[in-house]
Amino acid sequence: MKLTIDKNKLPEAPEMFLRRAGYTYIVDRRTGNESFARRLGRDFYPRFHLYLHDEGERVVFNLHLDQRRPVYPGTRAHSGEYEGEVVEEEVKRLKDLLGH
Repeated sequence: MKLTIDKNKLPEAPEMFLRRAGYTYIVDRRTGNESFARRLGRDFYPRFHLYLHDEGERVVFNLHLDQRRPVYPGTRAHSGEYEGEVVEEEVKRLKDLLGH
């Protein structure tokens, strides 16, 4: 699920906002892709996983829920949920933190 925000409506840099919202910066060792994650409990999964995209005057938060670690070595499938009540509630939480 994507959340698009005008940069002038962000109270701080997008990365700092995400840290304040409970997200941790991560880098995929295999691909070098940068993203952010927020655990839902003590374990590494399930977790919210978010990619940040800069689009000039706007920033896009591309969010999904990783239910579990990839099942087979070398695959990227992770039972991600891109829609649904839990993902919608997290987007609402982020909007509330932004005052939207």
